[in-house]
Amino acid sequence: MKLPPSAEHDPVAIAETALNLGVTYFDTAPAYNDGQSETNFGHVLARRRKEVFLASKSSDRSYEGTMRSVERSLKRLQTDHFDLLQIHGITTKDNAADWAQPTGVLTALQKLRDQKVTRFIGITGHDNADALRRAIEMYEFDTLLVALNPTSNRRPYREDLLPVANKKNMGVIAMKVMGGGNGCLVTGNPLKKLMLPYHDQTDHQVDPASLIRYALSLPVSVAVIGVATLEQLKADVRMVREAAPLTIAERRALEAAMG
Repeated sequence: MKLPPSAEHDPVAIAETALNLGVTYFDTAPAYNDGQSETNFGHVLARRRKEVFLASKSSDRSYEGTMRSVERSLKRLQTDHFDLLQIHGITTKDNAADWAQPTGVLTALQKLRDQKVTRFIGITGHDNADALRRAIEMYEFDTLLVALNPTSNRRPYREDLLPVANKKNMGVIAMKVMGGGNGCLVTGNPLKKLMLPYHDQTDHQVDPASLIRYALSLPVSVAVIGVATLEQLKADVRMVREAAPLTIAERRALEAAMG
């Protein structure tokens, strides 16, 4: 069931408008508001599935748990397949060696790929760059979803992790472009120490165009930029279309200012 939208935030309308504006990469997960994000997308996918590159995730690390999670996700999303299915939220607590066991999550994802339930498999994380690097060195994943922005907190992701993913020809998806919750790297947005280290903030805030240009100047395939209103969506699309990527010098200057 679709929850009623707020006065400013109708997620179904935002997803529909995004498609109309040419945004075709949809990122979701069962962990987002207890499946509500997937349910919201499902109202659009039921009519426009062929227009979307659909990426979702599973937080479970077991074979059976992953299979159950995927089945529930497909039902909420009103589809029979993903384009990308990812292991959600890699941390230092993960023992990646267990993933490829018969009872592990990677075995489940590989089977789902063989069955064409998903085209690609990947991993995500914003807790520890070393844990992500070890995982992509250990296994052949198609994609990496990772937090990338100019803050010093994300330097290991930019300088240590990103080159490894690029060398392996992985698709790299940038998230936390605006700092995460509340877009707290953007001038005028509230600074909140919320769910650190998953969200980033600095005392030096900048305009959203600089952050978008920064992300797109990195060797990434796509950037995930969360929005809460139709106005934000339209503004972000306009900035992507009009703004050139930063030069290396401009990128370094922004990192120094926000570090």
